Amino acid sequence: MAGHPPNIKDTDHMKELWSAYKSDLKSKESDWVKIQYVGVKADRVTDGVKLPYTFEGFKRYCWDEKIGCVEQYFTNQDGLYEKYIGICSRIKNEIKEHQIIGGMNGFFNPSITQRLNGLVDKKETTINAEPRVFNLPDQED
Repeated sequence: MAGHPPNIKDTDHMKELWSAYKSDLKSKESDWVKIQYVGVKADRVTDGVKLPYTFEGFKRYCWDEKIGCVEQYFTNQDGLYEKYIGICSRIKNEIKEHQIIGGMNGFFNPSITQRLNGLVDKKETTINAEPRVFNLPDQED
């Protein structure tokens, strides 16, 4: 690549980073707890929540791991990242699938999941109305 070595050596390295990101995310689920009161005695129960895969999260993870910015691999900036198109596409598809399935199963907010993935219903409403003309008697003073 023009002038400097890539931060991600090859597609296998990208796969390793993606797997490590998912493991890291799983380990952080206990940081985000959901408190519930269950049963007749309303026993307090805490559960870690499922965290969604996000492209922003993956970028942050790579930055934290001293890889630096990875967005250029996904946009194929200046045509320099052709060999990464397949793995980047797969990662983006896995993110989308994970968010959609999580939204459908109630793990994630379905409305936000829809908007993030462009799945919002678009309805067109047409109103046809004809103006009514009332003939009012002239007012005399």
